[in-house]
Amino acid sequence: MMTISAPRLQAGKAAESKEGRATPRLSTDYLNRFNEALMLIELAATDDSVIDDLKAWVSLGYREHFQASRLRWAAETICAYDRVDAGRRRGFEQTCAAMTRLIRTMTALLSEKPHRPELPVIVEVASEALRKLIGRTTHFINANGTIDLTTVEDRSLQADVDALLAR
Repeated sequence: MMTISAPRLQAGKAAESKEGRATPRLSTDYLNRFNEALMLIELAATDDSVIDDLKAWVSLGYREHFQASRLRWAAETICAYDRVDAGRRRGFEQTCAAMTRLIRTMTALLSEKPHRPELPVIVEVASEALRKLIGRTTHFINANGTIDLTTVEDRSLQADVDALLAR
């Protein structure tokens, strides 16, 4: 029977390397911030009472998120992030910036009164685009920064985002 150590099960905790030393890991806790915005966007389409919550949503960078965090492994997570190749880290940050732009665009659209008749379709497209971007960043974090997000191609995602922003 194979057992898995507790440190490997907890996101952001250090995993043991081949030499038996602890290796700092990235944490998906950061993505909770984007998942919260996604939930608010989807709710705001039918419930105006959450618009103020969506307007209050704040984007933070990965490092800033964990600097403000009270998680016990926050410092190790920042260390892991600092060890990621600068080009890969830049690709991750660009993807996070794209998510932030999409959230801010949706916040502006959802705040307009009266609502556009096509708003449900816009919310659906934007939500799917945001889910895909969150999925990419989740993959990056779970791979501990070893993948290059700038080489991941998803033309349909870009087309969806372009179409949304053109409206």
